[in-house]
Amino acid sequence: MSDLDPRPAETLCEPAPGPGPAVELYPAREVPLGGVRGVFVERVLPQRDLPTVGAWCFLDHFGSPTVTKTGAPPDIDPHPHIGLQTVTWPFEGRIRHRDSVGSNVEIEPGQLNLMTSGRGIAHSEYAVPGAPAGHGLQLWIALPGDQAWIDPHFEQHRELPVLEAAGLRAIVLIGSLAGVASPAIAYTPLVGADVRVEPGADVTLPLNPRFEHAVLVIEGELTAAETELAPGPLLYLGTDRDELRLASAGGAHFALIGGEPFGEELVMWWNFVGRGHEEIVAARNDWENRELHRFADIAGHPPEQRIPAPPLPGLHLKPRKRRIGSARD
Repeated sequence: MSDLDPRPAETLCEPAPGPGPAVELYPAREVPLGGVRGVFVERVLPQRDLPTVGAWCFLDHFGSPTVTKTGAPPDIDPHPHIGLQTVTWPFEGRIRHRDSVGSNVEIEPGQLNLMTSGRGIAHSEYAVPGAPAGHGLQLWIALPGDQAWIDPHFEQHRELPVLEAAGLRAIVLIGSLAGVASPAIAYTPLVGADVRVEPGADVTLPLNPRFEHAVLVIEGELTAAETELAPGPLLYLGTDRDELRLASAGGAHFALIGGEPFGEELVMWWNFVGRGHEEIVAARNDWENRELHRFADIAGHPPEQRIPAPPLPGLHLKPRKRRIGSARD
């Protein structure tokens, strides 16, 4: 997935605040993806006051029934990434992923694509012809500073572990939840899970109290931490919670993300996650100048079939303060 905003803001993400539980609602933003094709996503991370949840720094819900849909395929031409992992988790449809390290795979519901950009990678994503319209989640995980320049690589997981309890079933995409660990490679302590609550359930989900967590409802209505949720906003829960009470009259489907609060400053701009303005400038220049040692061409795409980088902002932006502690609608 690419951030196709023609004028992306540069965001300096400060280290996470001190520990403590919270109940914060952050609204989704309808963001155009693909410009003239009229494809939109719901973006809930980053937020002005919440740039990260653990190392999670980006969360899009694509194909959501609550945003504009035209039937256009969510095809994304070759584009670059640095300093992050991309997590692709479809609920419907099939997507073909190609990248500059030689990957060429299809992903379908129940399977996980995890791409680690490290010092630099390029990839494309196209809907598979004849498959249902795409619906799912695209997330980014910031790499810690000591891993930000590792060699790029890709992994696909067709079978993932499941946590089951009365009234609840959680697929652990990455990290660990209540002792159930995913085989996907993570570089910071975190969790990402796809959770379904049965109709009439009133259950308790164990949490790691060292982690901060957030919940995004995909379908249905859910009560979490005594907060009524419907699809759309992100519920931020803070840290120091060893469990989360969940209830749903009609059943619900939601995503749980969390991790140890990320203690590093990050600059996020376009498809890049770096440690400073100069690093972002260098990555943009390498992409625009076709520095193939960093962003190799992708087999199956002509060199000219690349998304050009947007213009850089004219000024260094000041740190964006993270403000947690008051509920918002």
